[in-house]
Amino acid sequence: MSIRRRLTLIILSIVVLTCFLAFSKGYRESMHQAQTLLDNELKTLGHVLIEQPVTSSQTVLSDDLPELLFQVWRNRELVSSSRALQTVQLIDAKWQQALSVENLAGQRMRVYRLHLANKHVLVAEPLSKRQALTESVILSAMTPLLWSVPILAILISFFVKQGLKPLTRLSSQLQKRQANDFTAIEWTVSEQEIKPLITRLNDLFKRVESAYLRERFFASDAAHELRTPLSSLKINVHNLQNDIADSIELKAMSQGLDKLSNIVEQMLILGRTCPEQWHANFNPISVLEISQQVVAQLYEKIERKGHTISLEGDDFIIAGDGFTLTTLFSNLLSNAIKYTPAGGQIIIRLLQRPGIYIWQIDDSGTGINDAQKARIFNRFYRVGGDKHPSGEQGAGLGMAIVEHIVAIYNGKITLTDSPLGGLRVDIEFKQAHRNVYTHV
Repeated sequence: MSIRRRLTLIILSIVVLTCFLAFSKGYRESMHQAQTLLDNELKTLGHVLIEQPVTSSQTVLSDDLPELLFQVWRNRELVSSSRALQTVQLIDAKWQQALSVENLAGQRMRVYRLHLANKHVLVAEPLSKRQALTESVILSAMTPLLWSVPILAILISFFVKQGLKPLTRLSSQLQKRQANDFTAIEWTVSEQEIKPLITRLNDLFKRVESAYLRERFFASDAAHELRTPLSSLKINVHNLQNDIADSIELKAMSQGLDKLSNIVEQMLILGRTCPEQWHANFNPISVLEISQQVVAQLYEKIERKGHTISLEGDDFIIAGDGFTLTTLFSNLLSNAIKYTPAGGQIIIRLLQRPGIYIWQIDDSGTGINDAQKARIFNRFYRVGGDKHPSGEQGAGLGMAIVEHIVAIYNGKITLTDSPLGGLRVDIEFKQAHRNVYTHV
């Protein structure tokens, strides 16, 4: 849940709860005041009736008043009454001036009794009428408050959104950054809560950049320094092999040096595959041409293992660099050659889908499981290690380099099981140029 939604719900809940408590208290107090006011009206009416003059022979029955019932007695003789109470004998020896609640004419009534000299007056009002009238008045006063809650919710949401705009802008700015962009956030804000956040982020960027640069250059510098002594060792071992024929130890040493040289070269390539070094030099590149060059470079290995290879699909043009694309496709094709048994099949396809271009390679090797797919981009990780059934040697850096190059192109790499039985690798490039070449 977003901060905006959470704050809106919290504030609105507090407001609704406060309104409810205020409504409940106001309802009780309003009911009490309304009952007091209606009681005073009953008393006033009682005093008016008791002061009305009547003759000794007068016995008058008033019309029904559904909202008000009364009786007037003189010398304990009924002289005036509501029709609903004309047969009800309500006068007794304990007649006292007071307010009470009684059952009269089949209803619960609020009753006021008044006694003056030889006259007695009773005034009654149905409780249901009093309740309905009171609630109607109170609800008419409270209804605007209830209707204001949705409007209040909209206003709260709007002002919370306005208050969180600096955070939204900061989040949007960070989202647009590349993973290797450690420049300071140039943003002047007046909000005291945001200033420390930006300051801390800029400090963090500096520390991460320092660590990033140390990690980035260490491997390439170390590999560069190793090239000269490795070349010297290889020359000396080669000379020794010429002097000492069929030496198993020298042969093993030569193989070890070849493997170490391969690791050094891969580390140097890995050090060169950083996005900021390549974007400025991107040009339109034919992916078909690069793919054909890679197949030609590795064809001797393909032919040695008796593989069948095919290149299918129409060419597409992307903004790129020949070295990075050659390294990308070469590493993927080399893996397919390594781990596909002799006489196997390899298919490279150039595909186009809405908004993307896809370079796809399938092989008929043994494939890898999901756990291995999750680790395959880790540096120096090799499926099965040096004990892989293929017996192929490697540095475990090829797929790490592939991942780096795909990041340079803001692309996407997907590993799935191939219909041929081995591994399928899809490299997705965003479309930016129309096709210039057509594969025949």
